[in-house]
Amino acid sequence: MEHTIVVKIGSSSLTSDEGGINRSRIAFFASEIAGLYRQGPVILVTSGAVAAGFREMGYSTRPKSLHEKQASASVGQALLMQAYHEAFAAHGIGVGQILLTRSDFANRKRIHNAQMTMEELLKRRYLPVINENDTVSVDELKFGDNDMLSALVANLMRASRLIIITDTDGLYTDDPRKNADARRIDRVTEIGEEISRIAGGSGSSVGTGGMRSKIEAARIAMRGGVPVFVGRVAEPGDLQLAVDGVGKGTYFETSEHNLPMKKQWLGFHSQPQGRIVVDRGAVQALVVGGKSLLPAGVTEVHGDFHPGDVIEVVDEALSLVGRGVVNYAAWQLTAAAGLSSDEVQKRIEVARIEVIHRDEWITLAGPAPANDRAQ
Repeated sequence: MEHTIVVKIGSSSLTSDEGGINRSRIAFFASEIAGLYRQGPVILVTSGAVAAGFREMGYSTRPKSLHEKQASASVGQALLMQAYHEAFAAHGIGVGQILLTRSDFANRKRIHNAQMTMEELLKRRYLPVINENDTVSVDELKFGDNDMLSALVANLMRASRLIIITDTDGLYTDDPRKNADARRIDRVTEIGEEISRIAGGSGSSVGTGGMRSKIEAARIAMRGGVPVFVGRVAEPGDLQLAVDGVGKGTYFETSEHNLPMKKQWLGFHSQPQGRIVVDRGAVQALVVGGKSLLPAGVTEVHGDFHPGDVIEVVDEALSLVGRGVVNYAAWQLTAAAGLSSDEVQKRIEVARIEVIHRDEWITLAGPAPANDRAQ
């Protein structure tokens, strides 16, 4: 929904270092979000279920094994939602819980249902509160302390901005705790190797994310046309300042447009069944020219895929170029690789000559061609 703001709060901002819910912090964030809620739709993406529950379960420290984490999450999620319910009720705001896993995003029907649920909650003036479903998730770390989850939700809902709240005031050139000369980077328009390099790791014993996962989340959101703020919200009014563009953190700006749902699924949610290597000319045609991929540009084929599967396309340096729906089986493409279109038609029977049609393609490196963008 246009003008929707997605706010993500991590475990370290909601719980104590020893575990357990910090109700005063939740009350503070509820007050900050309530101010935005009066202006337009807001979606909250939260972490903290495991951290909220492990003390209640009797563990002295955050558990390590998967089943202990899942049990802690099952207890902690109820406690977390109770705390949110009470905190937002003080502002006359109702909340609705949505638990998601990465596989939900991979299934186009399930994620469409989640989207419709969020839209209905917002329509009825309820605040959606979204968390990873840790009780069934195989790999708790895959959403990166829910940073990636917040980016995927922001893209799904075509948000106007994603606010990722953390315990540091943005991205620095070095660790400010160790280097007094480290300076904050106020604006980022492109996430290249340098930005990725300086992103640090996790500094909290409670959360599972770090600046690196926030940078990756920002990259995904930016590619989907959603600008991102990563920084601190510690005092009354800080969240409004973050939305207004003068917050205590780093702004990741984007000139991209919101991606259609089909392109979002293809680029960020689908499960590739294979990988192909293409030459420089093919990369140019795909990324800059917005063209379809033809067999002549393919140099290597990896995996066992079939027509209609999603595959990854990499360049000769094995850097990711993008994803697309392939029109060839792996054995067919192996036989057709490097051949002209005329030669392919003589040798192989295929429904379409294009390896990947431009309408079934999304670029994931460099500037997006016009056919990737929403019209």
